[in-house]
Amino acid sequence: MGRGKVQLKRIENKINRQVTFSKRRSGLLKKAHEISVLCDAEVGLIIFSTKGKLYEFSTESCMDKILERYERYSYAEKVLVSSESEIQGNWCHEYRKLKAKVETIQKCQKHLMGEDLESLNLKELQQLEQQLESSLKHIRSRKNQLMHESISELQKKEILAY
Repeated sequence: MGRGKVQLKRIENKINRQVTFSKRRSGLLKKAHEISVLCDAEVGLIIFSTKGKLYEFSTESCMDKILERYERYSYAEKVLVSSESEIQGNWCHEYRKLKAKVETIQKCQKHLMGEDLESLNLKELQQLEQQLESSLKHIRSRKNQLMHESISELQKKEILAY
């Protein structure tokens, strides 16, 4: 028959608390040794009593090596987390910049289509008109070029036909 569950709360009686600490400490040290042997794990265990006495256990490698390895791992984790948040911040900034560019382009496109002109002042309307006239000149020039090429092709075919 097993024991009942022990309610976890501070033991008020000082002597009982010291006895329990001593028994549980040795049990914990035993468990640390067992896991290191059974699983070939590097284990480091540090316990301070209420009076400040140090109890420690480490596997074959010394405690200093385990603590040094832990510090390296903790530092690498902190660097990784901070660089991830920095990258996240950069992506957010880049997203906001691109979103603003897209909105500007969409606004310009609306203006070119003759929409949303109420927000433009006289100077901006004149610039838009010049831009549209310039675009229209390029379009007409390209259209005329294609028409001349087409006429030339037809004339060559007509000459070959006779």
